[in-house]
Amino acid sequence: MSTISALKAGLLADIERADTLAGVEELRVGALGKSGVVTALLKTLGAMSPEERLEKGPPIQDLRTSVTDAIAARKSTLEEEALNTRLASERLDMTLPAGAAPQGSIHPVSQVMDELAEIFADLGFAVATGPEIEDDWRNFTALNIPETHPARAMHDTFYFPDKDEEGRAMLLRTHTSPVQIRTMTSTPPPIRIIAPGRVYRSDSDATHTPMFHQIEGLVIDKGIHLGHLKWTLETFLKAFFERDDITLRLRPSYFPFTEPSVEVDVGYT
Repeated sequence: MSTISALKAGLLADIERADTLAGVEELRVGALGKSGVVTALLKTLGAMSPEERLEKGPPIQDLRTSVTDAIAARKSTLEEEALNTRLASERLDMTLPAGAAPQGSIHPVSQVMDELAEIFADLGFAVATGPEIEDDWRNFTALNIPETHPARAMHDTFYFPDKDEEGRAMLLRTHTSPVQIRTMTSTPPPIRIIAPGRVYRSDSDATHTPMFHQIEGLVIDKGIHLGHLKWTLETFLKAFFERDDITLRLRPSYFPFTEPSVEVDVGYT
């Protein structure tokens, strides 16, 4: 029995002195492994008589339990010490300046729309906006677009299944012209606005997308004529393209919604 007590004391002392996890593991294998000293003692119990087993079994079992518990405790202590050492070495100094955050950029379409608004603002135009979901009265009827016009067809316009409180069909606006109607019904003359924004048409092929951007202008005042329109467009184009050699040509054309109606050709030398 004194041999087991001495073995126990020696093993526990060795475990307590172990200062690395690898050292603890080596002691575990030497004591509790397949060829370990404690395992060897446990194997001798099978060859003992019942009387011997009753006498020597408990001390051997106690040896195994004590060694197992000591190894687990020492391993836990060393792991905690290693973690504390790592935390101390990897501590972040919260007073240090943070790294620069990555910065994005404005989408090219948004850049162009902003630039257009700035140019027209210099010419005295205000920016007017409106909802992208409109009723068919503001989108078509109030703009002199007849009921039979192809643009009103389902294959050209995105309609919603529901109607508004007045029973009018609801749709995704096909142009920003409804903003003109909203402005004229809410603002007395003189009026000088541009209406930029997203518009939608049921059209998708190599040269069209269901959503695109549009900008249009509206001027209501006394004495306004096509000469003012030509000057405004020419001044705008020179500022936008940063060229002084921009020239315009107005060609009479037919549009059932406006009178007079022209198309514009732009050139430069």
